[in-house]
Amino acid sequence: MARPGIALKDPLQERHLFRSRAVVAAVLVVALMGALIARLYFLQVVRHSHFTTLSHENRVSIQPIAPTRGLIYDRNGAVLAQNVPTFSLEIIPEQVPDMEATLQAINALIGVGDSDISRFRAELKRHRGFEGVPLRFRLNEEEVARIAVNRPRLPGVEITSRLARHYPYGELTAHIVGYVGRIDERELKRVDPSDYSGTSHIGKVGVEYTYEDELHGKVGLQQVETNARGRTLRVLDKTPPVPGKDLVLNIDVKVQQDLKDAFGEERGALVAIDPTNGAVVALVSTPSYDPNLFVNGISQTDYEALTTNPDQPLYNRALRGQYPPGSTTKPFVGLAGLELGVTTADERIWCPGYFQLPGQSHKYRDWKRGGHGATDLHKSIVESCDVYYYEVARRLGIDALSAFMQRFGFGHLTGVDLTGERPGIMPTRDWKRRTRKQPWYPGETVITGIGQGFVLATPLQLANATATLSVGGIRYEPRVVAALINPITGERTPLIPKVAERIELRDPKHLESVRSAMVDVVHSSSGTARRIVNEAYTIAGKTGTAQVFSLKQDERYREDEVEKRLRDHALFVAFAPAEHPHVAVAVMVENGGHGGSVAAPIARQVMDSYLTSNPEFLTSPAPPQQGSAPRKPPTGAQWTAIPPTEAARPPATQQGESHR
Repeated sequence: MARPGIALKDPLQERHLFRSRAVVAAVLVVALMGALIARLYFLQVVRHSHFTTLSHENRVSIQPIAPTRGLIYDRNGAVLAQNVPTFSLEIIPEQVPDMEATLQAINALIGVGDSDISRFRAELKRHRGFEGVPLRFRLNEEEVARIAVNRPRLPGVEITSRLARHYPYGELTAHIVGYVGRIDERELKRVDPSDYSGTSHIGKVGVEYTYEDELHGKVGLQQVETNARGRTLRVLDKTPPVPGKDLVLNIDVKVQQDLKDAFGEERGALVAIDPTNGAVVALVSTPSYDPNLFVNGISQTDYEALTTNPDQPLYNRALRGQYPPGSTTKPFVGLAGLELGVTTADERIWCPGYFQLPGQSHKYRDWKRGGHGATDLHKSIVESCDVYYYEVARRLGIDALSAFMQRFGFGHLTGVDLTGERPGIMPTRDWKRRTRKQPWYPGETVITGIGQGFVLATPLQLANATATLSVGGIRYEPRVVAALINPITGERTPLIPKVAERIELRDPKHLESVRSAMVDVVHSSSGTARRIVNEAYTIAGKTGTAQVFSLKQDERYREDEVEKRLRDHALFVAFAPAEHPHVAVAVMVENGGHGGSVAAPIARQVMDSYLTSNPEFLTSPAPPQQGSAPRKPPTGAQWTAIPPTEAARPPATQQGESHR
């Protein structure tokens, strides 16, 4: 008899409960096994090809092979940019027991800068343990020897050889060729990552930048077998890279060297162009810099030395320097006056040493204190009379004058195949209203006539405009690169000259009048550039001087009392031989003072160097010297008299040039 309060077990109920639980468990087991079998079937049968591919890719990987960058030559075959083998020091992290001790040991042997250490630590985070991470580039032979001798106590330290960009002429061609540098994040967004997957450098400025696609080449590929950690075991297949194309420039490096010597310690720029096709045969901006400093990353010390230099060696004055062109624009303004019918070649304008607008008392000074007297077009160019061009500009008006000058490229980009060009300024009413929120004043037209006021031009623009004038109005886009060469086949592909504009002149005699006067600027005894005469060929030129700061109406300019950096800029434009031009030149010497005595001899140097290197261009002798006596006007010649109420001429103001 069971005791009260204690429940008796029911064997039948317990067996029933057990059977129920066993059935549920069995169903669950069967269901899970079915799901597992179904999943295995899906993976092994349905997705077989997909996972086979993934498995293959885990074993085989594609690695890029960097192409060899194309070389750059001058017109005579001198190498301006090449690839040279250099030694680098790399560290394989997984083989280094103590990284800090190793870095200290290397620093003691060959010296490692703080910038190198910082870059190495950053690269270390982006590489796998078995990959070499570069610490120092461009090791010299002594440094390589020191590392080699101490290799036993420097595990994981390797010396590797690779090609690096090198510029043999350094500063001489830096502003033309440019340089390459390490690819940054901004550039990675611009380029196709697959094209640069095996490359660490890219063109930054100059020809290296504008012709990057041609110089870079096409990346190659290789299939390699790797282990689970990604280490290469063997190469399975290989597609070699296609090397970049070589470039041949129009530049003559010998002429470049002669120009650098001619500039000496002066700051400035020169551009020489072949007017028959737009080829840039010389381009100098001085002072310059060594592009080799930038290839593998310039040090902070070197970069600060360049950026803090008051002479601005990184600044490309030939393309980016915008200067008042001064009297170098007078041949163009004179031609505008003839073409647009506001004057004739024989009309004489009286120059008392100043000019006044009707109804105004302000005097716009001529550079010659006593004036030039009766002046026609020829005399105005030869002796650089300001008053003549004040009057011509007044008659033309700013709208007609600017429109004509712009056809020669003033105020517009030339389209040269280099980076960083600036357009200069050829002012108009709309330009001033848009940029200055002010109306245009008649006095501003007057000083525009002598290349002052708002007018700005680059040396490249002046050279291109002079080239256009020399060949009768055909304006080409300047080109530094002459041809591309396939390094595999040797096939040379010349670049076709591109005509930017053909200027149709109303009367060819107008152009001859201007060019004849430009010849006498050099070859007459009264010419402002008579010191640079060369009996071997004829030079047509025009001097110019541009003021750096303004003077008051009656203030005298005394060059010897002015700080060097505040003195006038010296300019000169020319083409030669005058009868059949093969070179047009523009020179600008910052704070040089006198165009005829400072800038013109530099231009003569480039013309001598280029033309004597190409004697086929010299086919006619220079004309005989001409006297300085003024020509008598023919019967019926027009005169425009400006009363000589003041014989003496105070020093130049902002509206006049102080020297020629």
